[in-house]
Amino acid sequence: MEDANANFLRRIYAAAIAAARPALCVPPNLPKPGPGRNIIIGAGKAAASMAAAVENAWDGADFEGVVVTRYGHAVPTRKIRVLQAAHPVPDEASEAAARKILAAVTGLRPEDQVVALISGGASSLLALPASGLTLQDKILVNQALLASGAPIGTMNRIRKALSAIKGGRLAAACAPARLTTLAISDVPGDDPAIIGSGPTWVEGADYRLIATPLMALQAAAKEAGMAVEILGDALEGEAAALGRQQGELALRSTGPKLLLSGGETTVTIGTTKPGRGGRNTEFLLSLALTLNGARNIWALAADSDGIDGTDDAAGAIIGPDTLARAATLGLDGTKFLAAHDSYSFFHALGDLVITGPSLTNVNDIRAILIT
Repeated sequence: MEDANANFLRRIYAAAIAAARPALCVPPNLPKPGPGRNIIIGAGKAAASMAAAVENAWDGADFEGVVVTRYGHAVPTRKIRVLQAAHPVPDEASEAAARKILAAVTGLRPEDQVVALISGGASSLLALPASGLTLQDKILVNQALLASGAPIGTMNRIRKALSAIKGGRLAAACAPARLTTLAISDVPGDDPAIIGSGPTWVEGADYRLIATPLMALQAAAKEAGMAVEILGDALEGEAAALGRQQGELALRSTGPKLLLSGGETTVTIGTTKPGRGGRNTEFLLSLALTLNGARNIWALAADSDGIDGTDDAAGAIIGPDTLARAATLGLDGTKFLAAHDSYSFFHALGDLVITGPSLTNVNDIRAILIT
């Protein structure tokens, strides 16, 4: 979909992402290099771009390190080794990366310094099973959690209990060196114990939140230059249910106005084999069905990391003509929604938002424009 309102929404989304770029938010929060060894470690979808930002800020300093990111999210670095592993379900590379990161912080001294770069996705990228468990055990649990519709906080609490590196255990391995964590939050509430399952979070830690969902929404609001209502940066629940709720709210609202929201919804799959789609396209299809062709409303919903679930789209855009164009193609939105096949619906319309990996991650960005 390409019209002035759709392009406006794309610009709003881009502004939200730009506010969370590691090149912008890492340097002002980075400690100075210490007198001993300086070790950079990290995990998450933004880990490689955060590492590159450290290298630029510490140009000329003596440091080394290793980080792990999702396949396809790596960027070139000079000193910090970038590993890649699977997300959202871990693989053997996830376990190998966890062991290499632990090895990097073994045997440090009090004069040494560790800087940890943590972002969303670290849970599956650092998959080191707790004693008595295997990687296959963790894979099966992750697959079950992803299909369950459980909120991210609940999933990460379970992941911590099964891990030898999460829940502060990586922080313990860094002792007695000084540890500073720079974190980009992708979880509702920005709880450091939940971000990436909290591998470097312990009480009293030097833990710096450098980008959050609210910061991204505030940047989008500033870019809009019109009346904006931020509905919340930590909205959870079923994606389709939130689509209905926000659709009903939009129909009651008068424009011009922009409704913004963030957070992480869920899609409960059940036992039926699903189609293709993520939580943002499912939200949008439910929203479109609720709006039923309302002539003054457009919307965009997309994951800030550039990947909505496991497909190649960040999300999609809807407008007043979405359902009418679908009907001309013989597409029944209600059936696609019931089959959790929202990606296929928007792909057929040409309305997917495809950006590629953004190299940051502050959760979902939803924008509803009422003219």
